[in-house]
Amino acid sequence: MRLLLTGATGFIGRRLCLRLASTPHTLRCLVRSLEKAQALLPGMELVQGDVTDPHSVRQGLAGCEAVIHLANIYSFWEKDPARYRAVNVEGTRHVLEAALEAGVSRVVHVSSAVIFGKPAQAPFTETSPPGPERFSEYARSKYAGDQLAWALRDQGLPLVVLYPCGVLGAGDPKGSGQYLADLVQGRMPATVLPDAVLTWVHVADVAEAITLAVDQPGIAGQDYIIGREQLSVRQFNQLVRELSGVALPRLNLPDAAVMPIARLLTGLAHLTGNPPWWGLAVDQVRTVQAGFRAEGHRAERELGLVYTPIREAIAEAIAELKKTETP
Repeated sequence: MRLLLTGATGFIGRRLCLRLASTPHTLRCLVRSLEKAQALLPGMELVQGDVTDPHSVRQGLAGCEAVIHLANIYSFWEKDPARYRAVNVEGTRHVLEAALEAGVSRVVHVSSAVIFGKPAQAPFTETSPPGPERFSEYARSKYAGDQLAWALRDQGLPLVVLYPCGVLGAGDPKGSGQYLADLVQGRMPATVLPDAVLTWVHVADVAEAITLAVDQPGIAGQDYIIGREQLSVRQFNQLVRELSGVALPRLNLPDAAVMPIARLLTGLAHLTGNPPWWGLAVDQVRTVQAGFRAEGHRAERELGLVYTPIREAIAEAIAELKKTETP
């Protein structure tokens, strides 16, 4: 089966390309920059386009039988916040409407567990009503894209939606990957929000879940949380110390001080045009403060997904960081 993949050059996308290369499927990647993609994805079939351009999406989709929509703006601070809607909402609309028009046999839409907000039920599952609030522009845009996807499902789109939790592994330049790098390389000045609990998943498991969702018959209209292992920030930091041998920050920032500092750093970011130091953007702090405790057991039962212990994802990321350290 010929598959169209958006978001191939991102953290999850690169791992997914490696996984799909071992299947009988033929993969075509819609990429914005052929030069960048050729360096990151040697040997892949590439077509130039952008999810914000519906014409290029339709051209890229020609002749494909299934779509994996992974492209998104994943960050908790953007110099131009309009990008969230342009890519995560309108880009999703362009891809999924083109897939519906083309009559493909399967669409796997990769959303995010943050769209659930903070449900009353903890840990939450796919059947839990979402909480009343999304804690970031990223989450709000992903939620809007998610609602759009389900509306198109009602029009006949053969849709499967995945909700990855916090994704870890080698090759993540932002979000949790940047936080881990700051810890390992001694750039994190203090421990922040140590009691907040998040749910994590190995990037290889996300790639495997997407592959299984493409191939599994009879699951159109279904959704799956991808992630299971829950760690507090303190437990996460201790694992990093155990696996890397580095000392953790000696300072503990009081919880009450975190948001005022985040507001200051986010304000400076808007003035300078550079992301907030140490990842302390207001939206990221709000997300971590709320936490998310999710259970991705449905993917185990129905897709046959086997989760990798999260310490292996952390170890993989640390090993890559140590390889790239200058002597």
